[in-house]
Amino acid sequence: MKIKTTIILAAALLALCMPASAQKYRGIVDKSVAVVGGELITLSEIEQEVQMMNARGYASDRNIRCELLENMMKSKLFLMQSRLDSLTVNQEMVEAQLTQQMDQVRTALGGDEGVEEYFHKPVYKLRQEWRKQIEDNTLTQQEQQEIARKIPEVTPYDVKQYLDTTAVDRLPVVPIKYKISQICIYPDREAAALAVKERLLSIRERILNGEKFATLARLYSEDPGSARKGGELGMASKSIFWPAFSDAAMALKPGAISQIVETPDGFHIIEVIEKKGDMFNARHILLKPRYTADDREKAFHKLDSLRTAITDSLITFEVAARFYSQDFATRTNGGQMADPGTGSAYFEIDQLKPQDYSAVKDLQPGQISEPVESLDNEGRNGNLVYKILRLDSIVPSHTASFEHDYTELQNDVRQAKQIKAIDDFISEKIQVTYIKIDPLFQDCEFELPGWKSKFVKD
Repeated sequence: MKIKTTIILAAALLALCMPASAQKYRGIVDKSVAVVGGELITLSEIEQEVQMMNARGYASDRNIRCELLENMMKSKLFLMQSRLDSLTVNQEMVEAQLTQQMDQVRTALGGDEGVEEYFHKPVYKLRQEWRKQIEDNTLTQQEQQEIARKIPEVTPYDVKQYLDTTAVDRLPVVPIKYKISQICIYPDREAAALAVKERLLSIRERILNGEKFATLARLYSEDPGSARKGGELGMASKSIFWPAFSDAAMALKPGAISQIVETPDGFHIIEVIEKKGDMFNARHILLKPRYTADDREKAFHKLDSLRTAITDSLITFEVAARFYSQDFATRTNGGQMADPGTGSAYFEIDQLKPQDYSAVKDLQPGQISEPVESLDNEGRNGNLVYKILRLDSIVPSHTASFEHDYTELQNDVRQAKQIKAIDDFISEKIQVTYIKIDPLFQDCEFELPGWKSKFVKD
């Protein structure tokens, strides 16, 4: 089942073990472990963040508490500067982020009761604390952006100097990139959707006549994550599912069976087991449209005819794409594909669908592939589509150069300057800010050496 927010859970969420590196923190009553200016950092804040990170499956190469303390101390320095700079936060964005965070944790821990048991605090108290953390984090990020914005614009001279002073083996390597165009034909979606709805209606009728939903989910559901559990999804916030799925589930009474619900993943019927506020536990059976060999044959025949016409110069690829391609995202551009995130027309190998890469990897620029089955970008895994692809051009893998990769190098230099400016800010503030760190953390290997002089003497 596709959920809109990715949640990474620890394997044994409710039975977390304290690592050996954390043994010295056992049994200590809450205390202030650092003072940064007028800001305190308590042991309980660190331990709560450890719990949150464990709940999300976070792993750290360093001692997690040392890493958290250093990050918190850095944040305090930015936070104090943000107040001097009179920065403010957008409360609507804070509330949206807080709601998302609460929904993730509530889903991971099985509802409000599980959250309160895990964190040993009432939900309202956690919301207050997390809202304050989000506000502080937002101000911290804004201050970092302010520092980064003060960096002078990177000039060609800066890029040239970077290239002249950096060893060749330390320069970035630009991976091989492909520029591709496509013509797509979809199978008969209406016929396939009608067929899958008829199958679901038949299954629904069997449930209404007394057969168990869970048994039929194990037999027929095409959601591998929940099918083996009888279709059960577990108690979760409605916000993490597709809206159509959540709306249908929240409208049901426990034990009732929904009508057919369509989402980008396919078609569902739903049985609600339990509802608590805006959370629910439900079973579902997911079926996806199935296409026939006849669909494939018709599409391949049409695509092969188009490929022949283009090869024989009876029509250009661009004109054929505009008239015959059924992919609306690329047909208006003459079939040219573009990364939806960046808008770039060039794709690295891992940005391409495996089926698309297999089709073009042995082509020369200008050549057109045989018809292939592939997937579009809708839903969790994409919907079936048939296509031909033209390899427009290849940029071979190479060491970045001023002539060919100026924009990428400019971004690298800008990022390096911003990181240095932020590190310089922190180092300078460490020297001029009143900071005291508890000896409990004296064994920590902090990233910045300046903290070492700030420990309280035993």
